[in-house]
Amino acid sequence: MRDETFDPANAAAYNLYLLAGPARLNLAVADVERNKFVALEEYQLGAGGVPTLAAQHDFLALRGWNAVRLAITGRAFTLLPGPLFRAGDEATALRLHHTPSATEITRYTTHPGLELVNVFAASAPLADWLGATYGSGGRLLHHTSALLAGLVNQRGASSLRRLYLNPGQQELTLVVMGSTLEYCNVFPCSTAEDVVYYTILVMQELALDPDQDEVTVWGDLTPDSAVFALLRTYVRNVHFGPRPANVQYSYRLNDVFEYRYFDLLSLHFA
Repeated sequence: MRDETFDPANAAAYNLYLLAGPARLNLAVADVERNKFVALEEYQLGAGGVPTLAAQHDFLALRGWNAVRLAITGRAFTLLPGPLFRAGDEATALRLHHTPSATEITRYTTHPGLELVNVFAASAPLADWLGATYGSGGRLLHHTSALLAGLVNQRGASSLRRLYLNPGQQELTLVVMGSTLEYCNVFPCSTAEDVVYYTILVMQELALDPDQDEVTVWGDLTPDSAVFALLRTYVRNVHFGPRPANVQYSYRLNDVFEYRYFDLLSLHFA
């Protein structure tokens, strides 16, 4: 979906946001001056991954964007208190949760508003492609960084404790946030029962009440999906969340459920 005003030939006027999973790439483009999303697209990835898709795409490999942010999904990440982290300790910090393979590198992203650092593993070839294609304007992040940035933007000064769900490709991200971030984790999920199991587990562990506390859902779902139907059986106050606030959207996105692509669109604030 592309707005008529989007002009790839003038890449400097736009930010390019990419969210890459094992088999899918979602992309969005935001007009910097108008603070408005003007493109949203989704692609299946083949054996060559993002670089192969970019070579065949009409604007994905263009240089000269105002900014490029590429977020990767996956469970190979850890969040650390900012004051306790020292640059260069990424591999040591991540090794407690994940041992990078020979084709992975470790990176980190800071979250000044939350005083957190997100340390994660990423595909070395993908990181190399990002640097070679976009230069210093390309940033690599973990998708939880985008999700947290979107939540901070959405919540404003609220201190109410809420549980947030973001089902993705074979995984589920859960976040609990009150006056500060209390919990963030990614679980492997392949069924609706998996989603409900981890949701109730986290609510029990953090003393949230399925009959009282609100649960907000974003992600690749439909209102009549088995996941949402089963969640409503066990959680009384569950609802879909809106798109990120404080940014405009092309009318072309009117036919897209507002709760979809929240982490992709939240790269605008990461």
